[in-house]
Amino acid sequence: MKKGKVDPRFRIAHREALIGVGLVIFNFIWWFGFAYGLGGKSPDSYSYILGLPAWFFYSCVLGFIVMAVLVTVIVKFWFVDVSFDEEGGDGS
Repeated sequence: MKKGKVDPRFRIAHREALIGVGLVIFNFIWWFGFAYGLGGKSPDSYSYILGLPAWFFYSCVLGFIVMAVLVTVIVKFWFVDVSFDEEGGDGS
């Protein structure tokens, strides 16, 4: 790689890192919204799904499933296989 020329792998890594940060932020908002939104009530008023409080089911169980699907889809369709060779390109 010549001096002054930006390696396209850095651009790809930067984009994929931003996607990862976006997924983490989405996961936290999902978890926080359901855990403290539904779980902020009195325990006497909780509703239950499969024997779990609804806030726990939506924030932890369903949240995990949603995030697993999102990460799988994003990695499969948006992430790029990048070569680690010095003359590597965009992996295409």
